[in-house]
Amino acid sequence: MAIEPITGIASETATASNLTRPWGLQWTPIVVGAFVATSLSLILISFGTALGLGMASAAPTWRDASVALWLLSGVYLIFQSLISFGCGGYFAGRVRPPYASATDDIETRDGLHGVAAWALAVLMGAVLTALIAGAANGPSATTQPPSASEPSVLSYELDHLFRAPRRPPNVDLTGERAEATRILATASSHGGVLPEDRTYLVQQVTALTGVAASDAERRVDTTLANAKSAISRARAASIIIAFSAAAALLFGAAAAWVGAEAGGRHRDGEPISEWMAHSNRWHKGRVADPRPLP
Repeated sequence: MAIEPITGIASETATASNLTRPWGLQWTPIVVGAFVATSLSLILISFGTALGLGMASAAPTWRDASVALWLLSGVYLIFQSLISFGCGGYFAGRVRPPYASATDDIETRDGLHGVAAWALAVLMGAVLTALIAGAANGPSATTQPPSASEPSVLSYELDHLFRAPRRPPNVDLTGERAEATRILATASSHGGVLPEDRTYLVQQVTALTGVAASDAERRVDTTLANAKSAISRARAASIIIAFSAAAALLFGAAAAWVGAEAGGRHRDGEPISEWMAHSNRWHKGRVADPRPLP
């Protein structure tokens, strides 16, 4: 009766342990991919903004932008997300050290590194956006409303409502403008502006501007109609922006996964799918001695 050596049993046990040992993310390629994605995204967004494809603007003419321009801006936002996150994922997969896998999940691991680079890039982009927005929203007489409680979308309507040919200098209308803002905001509601609120606005315009009551009524009616239109357009723009941003992030995650898998296949010397066959010029032959799994 033959007895199996103890060393053979120990070797098999160690091999099984290595196959089931959990693995972790490698943060160096993830950080590299995130920086590449964030940098490229900023370049593409700046280029699109210069062409007038920005999703928001402080310019008064943005109020008159068409829905087609908003849709085109949203499509460009998705396009730049695919390009930037795809390149970031490719870098994350390409610079990741190759590993031999006994379970044939190398592409999955590369894809997870691409998604991790995407998540880090999104976080970095959110921080940069908050910093830029905070710096750009400083006090300005041309872009900021007189009151913090006054929405900029109704600033022009309020200026038109309380415009007077003669007014004593240093007259503070902050309280009156804030109250009128709350009334104008109800113009887009289901019931519209209440008759008593309209009458109150007419009285305020007559007292503060000095125009006749009939002219004040026409001004109030015109302002209410313009406010309703401005609020509706602002809501439509917000919906398009939110949908485009969400779609861009989702498509960006998919692009980062695919890009990381492509980068991993190039790293291992394997050609990728036919629809990206032009990228196979980086094909140099399979890695001879890949490193073992961690």
